Amino acid sequence: MRRGIVAFSALTLFGLGLTGCALNRFEQREPWRNQAEEVCLAQKLVRPSEDIQPVKEIDGPGVCGMVHPFRVTRLAGGTVALKQRMTLACPIIPEVEAWLAGTVQPAAQIYFGQPVAEINSGSYSCRGRNNQVGAKLSEHSFGNAVDVMSFRFADGYVVTVKGGWRGTEAEQGFLREVFLGACNHFTTVLAPGSNIYHYDHLHLDLARHDPRGLRRICKPLIKYESQLPPPGTPLSPIRKKPPAWQPAPDPAPIDIEQDDPYGLSPTSARETGTKVAHTPAPSPASRPAPVHAYAPPPSPAPRPSLAAEPRAVPEPLPIGPTWSSGPIY
Repeated sequence: MRRGIVAFSALTLFGLGLTGCALNRFEQREPWRNQAEEVCLAQKLVRPSEDIQPVKEIDGPGVCGMVHPFRVTRLAGGTVALKQRMTLACPIIPEVEAWLAGTVQPAAQIYFGQPVAEINSGSYSCRGRNNQVGAKLSEHSFGNAVDVMSFRFADGYVVTVKGGWRGTEAEQGFLREVFLGACNHFTTVLAPGSNIYHYDHLHLDLARHDPRGLRRICKPLIKYESQLPPPGTPLSPIRKKPPAWQPAPDPAPIDIEQDDPYGLSPTSARETGTKVAHTPAPSPASRPAPVHAYAPPPSPAPRPSLAAEPRAVPEPLPIGPTWSSGPIY
């Protein structure tokens, strides 16, 4: 019996040791985290609403948790739903809101002509970085990070980070816009290509990488020029689908000399001896504007009487290339 108790105690201590390693219980909570939460509340950067509700303090396990957490079900004034609700600390909520308003929705209008209606994202989770045992705690452990896996648009179309990063031209452009825009709001932004752990989502957080909080990490480095106009400029889609049909072009006007139904062109006149009056061509400014409405063709001019002036039979034309002033339509 005594041996069993000793063995059970040893296993319990071993299990606690593993748990401590997994959650990194010996890691200290940096003072700036509580300070950032207090400042956010004092400046009223987050206003409680039906969609953003304060909840009780989350204390542990270990140093995980938040002093003033919020439960978020919708963003952007209720216009952007969350596929799964998020638990976040106060400081990151206004940055997510600003990112949605200043980058995500404008990019959605440009590339898809409609707004984002829902995002699939993750938030609070007490764990090590990249879910690695014994690693430094992730910013998710403090409600200071958001993972975005997909965007659903108003018509139901879904763009996933995993599939769209190398998807259609519009999907690639949209995701690169939201990625680069996020680098202006968050201190850490990781996208597909940054490492093997972020192949299917965007990681956004407000970690302090230096004492003053000025250093930023934005990976991967990509060559892409943003198509978003400056703030306040009207948006216009740049990725339009071609129409299902194209109207036929207006027919070109018929050249009477080319058509020459009665042999009255200057060439025919030299061959037959017929006198033809030459009328100067109208200038481009005096030409009437083309009429697109249908009108019946004009009646042909009366054919001159052959009895009035006999017409000689022209000699056969030589075999070879002939000259033409242009195609006949």
